[in-house]
Amino acid sequence: MLGRMNGLIRCLAAGGAALVLAACGITRSSVVVEPAGQGGYARPAPAPAAHPAAPGGSYRVVRGDTLYSIAFRNGVDFRQLAEWNGIAPPYTIWPGQVLRLSPSGAGAAAANARHAAPRAPAAGAPANAAPTAPVFQPVESAPAVAATATPRPAATRPSGTPAPVAAPPAPAPAPAAATTVVPVAGVAATRPPPATTPTETAGATRSAGGIVWRWPADGSVIKGFRSGDAIPGIELAGKAGDPVRAAADGVVVYSGNGLVGYGELIIIKHNDSFLSAYGHNRRRLVKEGQRVSAGQQIAEMGATGASRDELQFQIRKDGNPVDPLGYLPPR
Repeated sequence: MLGRMNGLIRCLAAGGAALVLAACGITRSSVVVEPAGQGGYARPAPAPAAHPAAPGGSYRVVRGDTLYSIAFRNGVDFRQLAEWNGIAPPYTIWPGQVLRLSPSGAGAAAANARHAAPRAPAAGAPANAAPTAPVFQPVESAPAVAATATPRPAATRPSGTPAPVAAPPAPAPAPAAATTVVPVAGVAATRPPPATTPTETAGATRSAGGIVWRWPADGSVIKGFRSGDAIPGIELAGKAGDPVRAAADGVVVYSGNGLVGYGELIIIKHNDSFLSAYGHNRRRLVKEGQRVSAGQQIAEMGATGASRDELQFQIRKDGNPVDPLGYLPPR
């Protein structure tokens, strides 16, 4: 009896050891959970292989890039980027071209020398005409009225002729005269509308930085500007399909989805200092090179590159992100 119990104990001990060894041999899979990005963004996918930076602080151009989108992605002023690489307006670049991203970028100048020089702007084009992306021609500003109405030189009188007496200026019409005019039967008497400051259908405007700004969407601010954010700017609430409007007059210098984290993105150049950007759109309604007006719908709101329907809005001055609330009119 005692021998049988000892044998049973030895069997149980051997079985337990086998179970322990089997458990030790199990390999548990490690699950890495990455937190969501700031401000409700879905964590961006790894940058496409088409956009790696070339060694030595430089960047190799791929199809769909513009000088503005490259400057925007790297947080530099497009004028500096053009100067560092010897690129003149209209800032034409080519796939495969290597651009230096700083004044001391190595190797980019030699690579750029193998490309043809960009075409010079047409003679007579204004110096501040809005530059364009490589797929379209420069968009020239509408000629100013003053440029076409050049005053003629005053006529000279013969020597010895007495100077004519200047006629007194015609008296200005009295403001009340409009109330004394008897309207012709069937014709309504109208008075010219008083001069007003520019207004937009969806909200007020504010002049800041030499530009008249307006809100790009009707939704409330759900994320404010924080310096140092990977994707700086503000976020405006809304639902899919809500209109996204140009915040000011300008020219579209980028319309695409090549910048990771922004989804369907539009960038508008307002002058040599200011750009505005509109991200996460469901659908873009404008093309590169197209001139737009403040308040014009340029996109439909969406959630591309984000976890919710919203507009990611930025204003950049000389390549640097600034708080849009310092430029948009108060609500």
